[in-house]
Amino acid sequence: MSDNIFSKAPDVMYSEPAVDCDFGEFTKVVESRRSVRHYTNEPIPDSVVEECLRLGLLAPNSSNLQPWEFYWVKSPDKLRRLKEFCLNQPAARTAPTLIACVARPDQWQRGQKINQIYFSSRQDTPKSVHAYYNKLVPFVYGNGPLNILAPFKSLAVFFLGMFRVIPRGPFGRSGNLLWATKTTALACENLMLAFRAAGYDSCPMEGFDEVRVKKLLDLPSGAAVTMIISAGKRSEKGIYAERIRGSQDLFIKKV
Repeated sequence: MSDNIFSKAPDVMYSEPAVDCDFGEFTKVVESRRSVRHYTNEPIPDSVVEECLRLGLLAPNSSNLQPWEFYWVKSPDKLRRLKEFCLNQPAARTAPTLIACVARPDQWQRGQKINQIYFSSRQDTPKSVHAYYNKLVPFVYGNGPLNILAPFKSLAVFFLGMFRVIPRGPFGRSGNLLWATKTTALACENLMLAFRAAGYDSCPMEGFDEVRVKKLLDLPSGAAVTMIISAGKRSEKGIYAERIRGSQDLFIKKV
């Protein structure tokens, strides 16, 4: 099954041509995106936030299981409390918009069902695709009651990996959390670039009280707040310093 999925392209009757894009404009968006920590009082129109969130959800994600949720905090009382739970840092306190970006490794079955319904409605879906979502996905992301299956899966993959190339995880709750967090972070970047392209700015924040944020948003124990993104119009004192980056040679390795 893995040979069909990972090494052989499915035989599907679908084509989507690449769209011509303006690389210069994209460069402008990326280079002008800064972590803004002070905003003006100008609100972002709801229609703009909704479109930026839509673009965020177009981010690539593992197995198309979409293990994410985005909480756009609209309630004035919840917004005030969320700012407090973000330590009242200026990036939160002055922002007209706050979005909590949540990884949901506990919702892999929701993504599985989305794909099962879609592919079941198509006549040209290869058997390997059905097998992937019906058999492989539950094996990889399901851990059974009290996470009981995780150590057995880890042991099985360890021994199989001695004889063949094989994916090494995720295993257990911690592995699934890392998996979902990586995917959610991809959507976060989409979201921040979308705000910049729309003429607004943002700041990804990890400085917050996650216990209180999860209680505020009524999140279950299996969810994790990846980051909270503030957004708005940057003020004149919104950026604290020039962008500081090390030499590319430190981070880009040609091997």
